Amino acid sequence: MSLELTNPPAAEPVSLDAAKAHLKVDTGDDDALITALIGAARARAEWLTGRAFVTQGWTLWLDRWPVDGPVTIPLPPLQSITSLTLYGCDGDAQSVDPSAYIVDPSGGRVWLKTRPGPLRPINAAAIAFTAGYGDAAAVPPPVSAAILQILAALYAHRGDDAAPVPDAALALLAPYRVVKL
Repeated sequence: MSLELTNPPAAEPVSLDAAKAHLKVDTGDDDALITALIGAARARAEWLTGRAFVTQGWTLWLDRWPVDGPVTIPLPPLQSITSLTLYGCDGDAQSVDPSAYIVDPSGGRVWLKTRPGPLRPINAAAIAFTAGYGDAAAVPPPVSAAILQILAALYAHRGDDAAPVPDAALALLAPYRVVKL
């Protein structure tokens, strides 16, 4: 299984102005750096929670379709399945009609109604999906606050080997962590 980002977020959940206010930066000298760190802080928060925050497109590649049950789509919340493509042993791509599968957005799962035929052994299925809470304004406020905390640590420790994630950010993100049972 592998993930491929196909459509990055159109905007970050934290604006440059909000970031500068949080960092108490009054000049424009570090605007490019702060803008880059906002994206890095969001990506780190997404990695810590296992979620996508702002609408973004991904492709999930599977080496095989499960024998029983659904495929769980990583990076909740799942907005939609854009396409489902199966690759036969000969490598030919077959787009699956949406009527041939069931999508459970709230559970982040997709089922094929019928078992597929023989598939190639590597990258046998590609599931293109859209994930995230919506636009930047739809991101939960505690997540945005955590991103600001991570941003502050990255900004304060720029040039260092690694910026630690502040405990306050971890506490804010804890309710949003995806837990696998």
